[in-house]
Amino acid sequence: MASDAVMVQVGEREVRVSSPGRVLWPELGITKLDLANYLVTVGEPFVRANGGRPISLQRFPGGVDGEQFFSKNPPRGTPDYVRATDVTYPSGRVHPQLVIDEPAAAVWAAQMNTVVFHPWASRADAPDFPDEMRIDLDPQPGTDFADAIAAAVALRAVLDEVGLTAYVKTSGNRGIHIFAPIAPEHEFLDVRHAVIAAAHELERRLPDAVTAHWWKEERGKRIFVDYNQANRDRTMAGAYSPRALASATVSTPVSWEELGAVDPASFTVLSVPSRLETVGDPWQAMHETPGGSIAPLLEWWERDGAQELPFPPDFPKMPGEPPRVQPSRAKK
Repeated sequence: MASDAVMVQVGEREVRVSSPGRVLWPELGITKLDLANYLVTVGEPFVRANGGRPISLQRFPGGVDGEQFFSKNPPRGTPDYVRATDVTYPSGRVHPQLVIDEPAAAVWAAQMNTVVFHPWASRADAPDFPDEMRIDLDPQPGTDFADAIAAAVALRAVLDEVGLTAYVKTSGNRGIHIFAPIAPEHEFLDVRHAVIAAAHELERRLPDAVTAHWWKEERGKRIFVDYNQANRDRTMAGAYSPRALASATVSTPVSWEELGAVDPASFTVLSVPSRLETVGDPWQAMHETPGGSIAPLLEWWERDGAQELPFPPDFPKMPGEPPRVQPSRAKK
């Protein structure tokens, strides 16, 4: 019904939010309007981190306990302040993908029950050339956030040695995301190879704590460096994006100085706005940091034999890729 809607003020724009009382996080009673207001509050750092990039919207029309789907291209009725850019997917298909340029666009996405925002590592004006190197540190069974912290600190040192400045955020779940600004000079495959090189170097330094093995049966109780997140059309939850978890956690930038003491479960849709008021945005400097070169990492990739690793199962077969068969099922 028309009356079952509110207008949310976002800067100089008003965004209509229908069904504002719809509960998206049942355990906490957080509603669609609460999410919209959260995005208004964090709008500036949210857009700084995720704006100007192709983005996928993970939508939950029945709340985080219900069905979900992704929106990539602009749906019917998209307002004129939300644009799209053409991107090439791994299949070779070219298609328009949404771009968020201002907080009002994020609130419009919330109107469509978007809970998780997944920005590309490249910008809309150069979608084939990432300007961020992103590394996902994923705790495996038997490990926890504290183990991911140790891996993150060691990875920061690795990246520093090759001239890259690393920034860190919680994943919003159990893991840690490392971002490093890079010059947009290389396509996704090169950036993937750079991440693999960094992962192998980290494995050498922490062999009992870190792994780059794709197959779960080979990872053991270690932190998995998910190099496949560096592929084209592979994304992770953006900075300040909520997660579709019962506790309404948020993928939250933190400083390196505070990393060892943070509790990722404490960063939620309800708490992050006050955190921003208190400590500001730890990633503000990242957006002012010139992108570094991945050439030294590509030299390491060649040094290590330039051996390709498995791609995700939905990717086309890639040159030099080993068989996509887990070792225990491979023919002897």
